[in-house]
Amino acid sequence: MSTPEAARARAATAEAADVRAAGVRAAGVTGATGKKLRPERTNATKQRLFEASMELIGERGAAGVTVDEIAAAAGVSKGTVYYNFGSKSDLIAQLLRHGVDIMLGRLQAIEGQVADPLDAMTNMVEQAMEFMDDYPSFARLWVSENWRAPGEWSAVFAELRGELLAVIGSAVDHVAGDYPVDHSIARGSLEAAILGAIFVVGLDRQTYNPERTRGQSVAAVMTIMHGYVIK
Repeated sequence: MSTPEAARARAATAEAADVRAAGVRAAGVTGATGKKLRPERTNATKQRLFEASMELIGERGAAGVTVDEIAAAAGVSKGTVYYNFGSKSDLIAQLLRHGVDIMLGRLQAIEGQVADPLDAMTNMVEQAMEFMDDYPSFARLWVSENWRAPGEWSAVFAELRGELLAVIGSAVDHVAGDYPVDHSIARGSLEAAILGAIFVVGLDRQTYNPERTRGQSVAAVMTIMHGYVIK
């Protein structure tokens, strides 16, 4: 027969297992404090912390949330947070890494599914919009903190932004390989416009215009690419 004491013991055992699983870190991106950011494997503790942190930070901003609040929302101890991440700054940096990894995984999973590069790019934007529907608080954090200068996580954002732009740039390359395009448009500006539009249009729909469909938002972002292609 289960008792409150037994339930607490099982929860403590599960948390300890998560702590042990998160103890080993692999080589990866370096954050604001110089520590490794990419763990050897994603675990249940990290996902819980990611979801709890993004919700709190999306509401109040990174500076307005404490480690105690994050730990409580994730259902882990404050010690678990510090064991896994070392500090609040490293926690935010690694959770940004975790969120971008989820987004990149979705974008890369659809690679090669369709032959037409414009259709492929439409699918990529659709996946990005779906990610923002699943993690709206991450999108709000990205938009609110990304262009803050100087910011505590500026170096982290710059590196993660570069990874997302590289995926967009690869998709643009495929379009330019199959279609005549306007080479007077600076590629860096084009890729930044697409990335920015994904976040801004996606958040605008969530915040102000929930009646709009995801397809309408995707079509709006894709007008940028259709303007790049010469008719």
